[in-house]
Amino acid sequence: MAIKLIAIDMDGTLLDPNHTITPAVKQAIHDAQQKGVYVVLTTGRSYIGVQKHLHELNLHNEHNFCITSNGALVQKAMTGECISQETLSFADYLELEALARNLGVHFHAIDFDCLYTANQNVSKYTLHEVALTGIPMKRRAVSEMNTTSRFPKLMMVDEHEILDNAIARIPADVHKRFTFVKSAAHFLEILNKQANKGAGVKILAEHLGIAQENVMALGDQANDSEMIHYAGIGVAMGNAIAELKKIAQYTTHSNAEDVVAHAIKKYVLN
Repeated sequence: MAIKLIAIDMDGTLLDPNHTITPAVKQAIHDAQQKGVYVVLTTGRSYIGVQKHLHELNLHNEHNFCITSNGALVQKAMTGECISQETLSFADYLELEALARNLGVHFHAIDFDCLYTANQNVSKYTLHEVALTGIPMKRRAVSEMNTTSRFPKLMMVDEHEILDNAIARIPADVHKRFTFVKSAAHFLEILNKQANKGAGVKILAEHLGIAQENVMALGDQANDSEMIHYAGIGVAMGNAIAELKKIAQYTTHSNAEDVVAHAIKKYVLN
């Protein structure tokens, strides 16, 4: 089974606990590229939040792609041009912002350029998202929002006990119409029902003419489950949640141990 596409989650997988890419991981990704393998950053972050790392890994060129917003967008790495997009409407924003207020959790919305919050007391987890990804934040009352906006994702964010309590109270009919997935203990991401990382990887693989069995995916959280399930080789990090380890074919080291380098050497370079 020759791997031709590697889909790599970023936070908790590609990035070590200090949010950096180690020299060993950089070298392994370089070696895979030299072998003609597509290396695709596949993340919950927006395009703005991956550009620095695309440059760092020499993936910011016309031959490469990235999958952002948990699979809602499949984009050309160099320009951000979408080859596929499954977004949410302004009506979806209104419904889900009101639901978050009723559930008593913080909420923010992310379009193609900015993060917006109507919360008067901005959540520290919203501020963490801004600091981590570099996306600009704008405080906007619901009445001030652009009614033509499309959103790759919306997010409920809060202390994990508060958030988990809110998740348990989301109505069943709302669950049926949107994709809800936790990307971390404090983050619930809300997507178009057709959007997830597995769907994004499948779209890109088919676009490139790469068979499912020639795809490897690496991840650590619930939002990685669909791509781990889709890939010919699905690899869970040692620091992954238990549910992901159950569906992965392989579990490897933690992201503090050059895990991406180990996986690429084992399943791609060897």
